[in-house]
Amino acid sequence: MRSVSALVIDWIQPELATEEWEFFQHPAKQPFYLHHGITWEALAAAFPGGRLVPYPRGGDIGGVPVALSYHTFDDYRRYLAKAKRGYRLNYNKLEEALQHAGELRLPAAIVLQAGNEALLFSGYRRLCLAWNYGMTPFVWLVPLPDTGSAPTVCQ
Repeated sequence: MRSVSALVIDWIQPELATEEWEFFQHPAKQPFYLHHGITWEALAAAFPGGRLVPYPRGGDIGGVPVALSYHTFDDYRRYLAKAKRGYRLNYNKLEEALQHAGELRLPAAIVLQAGNEALLFSGYRRLCLAWNYGMTPFVWLVPLPDTGSAPTVCQ
């Protein structure tokens, strides 16, 4: 027998302006931007060309690895369940709202793709919410030109 949840999340296009901190301040994401030569201006120009795509729990989308996706349950326990109170509190509020209302309308997480690599840019808590309730979330997948401006190593 199979139990099916009646909970629903409607995913909408996110707003890039609300995620500016992720670009300029998040230390773990800077190497991806540098390696692929991604500027804020290039991201802003490419953002409207993104699209909503399903992201089943896993480390890749369509065979493209997604850095910082933290998709395993052990990752969830490390990065969210045992996170500082403020970070965890936001997730708890989302969870309570979903359980109380039975449905939510949320901005999709954002995944940036440059070449054969991708990065979870924002929305980890929203992904975890869906994954933890057995749902397949949708993400806003933004294809970016891979300028490959990373410094090369002389041999």
